[in-house]
Amino acid sequence: MKQQKILTPEPKVKLATQTIRRHAVGIVGGTFNPIHLGHLVMADQVMCQLKLERVLFIPDAQPPHVDHKETLAAKDRVAMLELAIADHPGFELDLLEIVRGGKSYTYDTIVELKKRHPLNDYYLILGADMIDYLKKWYRIDELAKLVTFVGVKRPGYPTHSAYPVIWVDAPELAISSTKIRHLVKNHCSIKYLVPDAVARYIDEKGLYHD
Repeated sequence: MKQQKILTPEPKVKLATQTIRRHAVGIVGGTFNPIHLGHLVMADQVMCQLKLERVLFIPDAQPPHVDHKETLAAKDRVAMLELAIADHPGFELDLLEIVRGGKSYTYDTIVELKKRHPLNDYYLILGADMIDYLKKWYRIDELAKLVTFVGVKRPGYPTHSAYPVIWVDAPELAISSTKIRHLVKNHCSIKYLVPDAVARYIDEKGLYHD
């Protein structure tokens, strides 16, 4: 008697497709000498309007400007940044440039960030005055392929650029770190210009009096 071969149906394999989720992350860089409310308002407005997951504050080690820019030791600038962003759940401090040392070029920073976090899409947040200055940046054409530039509108500055820019409206605060240093040196109040914790730190450490 011929043995009958029993055929068993092959199990159906269900292929699961996984969607790779990318992350929208803002960047605010600078000397932060000191950080002030203008920086914080700008970052908060961009984060809200562009629906970013978070914003990184990246203090530089040494500004790459042609003209040498005197600044505080990194430990004081970092301490003030920590105080300023402590109560905002979407703000984070990244010390990449401080740790690296030397001149802080944005191109080098973005390359390093993308190596560390390949699923992040970075949005570089700049005031309109800095957008106007982009053409002079180090390796700007390559940088423009790695990030999205976000320009915060300011009166008197154009909203066009040789590079793609997303423009955002934000309350105009005529505050600068230079002005704050000048006020402190002349024993004037900086209340409502910087977070209270930053003002206390400046006073307790005797910063900017020389």
